[in-house]
Amino acid sequence: MYPMYQYSDKELKELLTTLTVLIDTREQENSHIWNYFDMKNIRYQAKKLQIGDYSVMLPQNRNYGITRDLFFPISVERKRSIDELAGTIKERTRFENELIRSQKLHFTLLVEDANGYENIIKAKYRSKYEPKALVASLKTFESRYGFSTIFIPKSVTGDFLYNHFYYYVRNILKFF
Repeated sequence: MYPMYQYSDKELKELLTTLTVLIDTREQENSHIWNYFDMKNIRYQAKKLQIGDYSVMLPQNRNYGITRDLFFPISVERKRSIDELAGTIKERTRFENELIRSQKLHFTLLVEDANGYENIIKAKYRSKYEPKALVASLKTFESRYGFSTIFIPKSVTGDFLYNHFYYYVRNILKFF
């Protein structure tokens, strides 16, 4: 349950400075994200997540009526490449089980490949997964489970994650 307060713009801005990105403890090869967060003084914490690789919370802040850590129903699953995406989709049962669990969340699949969709169509990846079948599987899963896939350069992943969570939480707190 979200707090039922109306925050002023000043209070909202101050409260959002405590926003903490949660990083799944099993997440691998993400030093570029941690480095970005460190460089921008963005709070983050390693925590075992049930769904996805990244999520967000606001820590307890009694001054603003938050009596305990406040977790938000949002998650991002990160894939480092089209090959990792293809491998995940090939493991249909495991992947689909995660998507079923994610339906209660605002879920996004992020692939670190700026030209990812084009690379799928043109078969510019190592996996033996046929491009047409890979697109069909991905788009079927998106439609069935109501999530979006975003293809971005690895260099902007940290920025994307922070802003994705920041504006989601801000919107909830501002318009609740």
